[in-house]
Amino acid sequence: MFFAREKELALIEELLRKKNGSAMIYGKRKVGKTTLLTHALSKSKDKTVYYECLKSTMEENIEGFVNVLVRENVIPVPLAFRSFTDVFAYLNTLDGTYNVIIDEYPYLKEMTKPATVDSVFQTVIDNHLKNIRLFISGSHVGMMKDMLEEKNALYGRYSLTLRLKELNYRDAALFYPEKTVYDKVGFYSVFGGSPYINEFIDPEKSLKENIIATILNESHPVYQYAEHLLISDFTNAIGAERIISAIANGKQKYSEIESKLGMKNNGLLSKQLASLLRMEIVTKTFPINKPDDTKKCAYEVNDNLLRFYYSYVYKNKSALRVLGPEAFYEEYVEHSLLTFISHRFEEIVRDYFSLRAKSGKLKGVTNIGTYYYDDSLAKTNGEFDAVLERREGYDIYEVKYYASPLGIGEMKKEEAQIKSLKGLQTGKIGFVSVSGFEKPTDEYDLVTGEDLYS
Repeated sequence: MFFAREKELALIEELLRKKNGSAMIYGKRKVGKTTLLTHALSKSKDKTVYYECLKSTMEENIEGFVNVLVRENVIPVPLAFRSFTDVFAYLNTLDGTYNVIIDEYPYLKEMTKPATVDSVFQTVIDNHLKNIRLFISGSHVGMMKDMLEEKNALYGRYSLTLRLKELNYRDAALFYPEKTVYDKVGFYSVFGGSPYINEFIDPEKSLKENIIATILNESHPVYQYAEHLLISDFTNAIGAERIISAIANGKQKYSEIESKLGMKNNGLLSKQLASLLRMEIVTKTFPINKPDDTKKCAYEVNDNLLRFYYSYVYKNKSALRVLGPEAFYEEYVEHSLLTFISHRFEEIVRDYFSLRAKSGKLKGVTNIGTYYYDDSLAKTNGEFDAVLERREGYDIYEVKYYASPLGIGEMKKEEAQIKSLKGLQTGKIGFVSVSGFEKPTDEYDLVTGEDLYS
């Protein structure tokens, strides 16, 4: 199945209208890069050559690429080439136009100096794409980002650069269109937006049944993905896993992570977090009213499936093996899954407002996020779930993932708490309830679960 990606397809199709050019497509593993490319290029009348790089020497990769060219009947026999430059120079002598995909490009750098590899492809792009559209793709986000920096030989060489992210909550729901809104939120909160992962969801079964059959099944590809994703891209995979486990379900301050891992004042945590941030596995967040306050900074796991795995499975693998998936679900997952989903629902709501702003349906908003408050009188502090910042103040929305409609009484209590905070410039007060509301009212801005997906 191929869903969404309309913007990305349009950009690739624009490149395909030219006789030559180069593109870089990057994003984490299983986010759909290869599927996007092969789907887009399947519409091209020109021959497409796909080569996935080996974690090996440059010489073995050249040989592998030439073998693909032979198999695709681009060249008649395996000719001897000394470099990729020579291969592309030869291709320029042939009739016709070719789409060439070099996938998992960072693998070329495993046994060759990275600067040398990039320099070779700089020469290819600058001099040997007369009749070629070259697509360079990779999953090691950090290394691919390096190729966009000014110091890199490939800086400024691409006709098109695409950073492919997971599908948003709306597009992911296309994999289970008949589910209720309540269930759609639950599925996205656990399985996220990777097309690869969502392919394994059985839309005829419940969330519980799907969790048991996939992420709690050690032989299933979904479990394998979650278990091995970090190992494949980090030299210090154990350190990365411990950090992700410490962050797990919810925001964590640097000092809290440091304390959990016993890594105080040794500098290792800062270095490893920087790598995770660069790989976009972890994100650093601030309340929108405290954008420079390091004490309010928190770290979160970007990937919902990884978040689930490291919240429930990572430290309890032995229990999973002893109990089996169903009993493990009942003992370790069931009692807190609602809380887990509720936290993810807050992110979905912020994404909803962001999508509306990007589409032009939400005007006058300068930022979207959470809002930190400190009520000295009540001796409480916390964050509002979803806040729209405007020049004249803040629109504040409370977010509820309830199985039943939200009542007016609870809304009144939330309103009283908001209005009790001194110095808070409030615009709209609103509520987002996945199951709707007991009674309609004009007192607040009300957003239902159906609104999120309409």
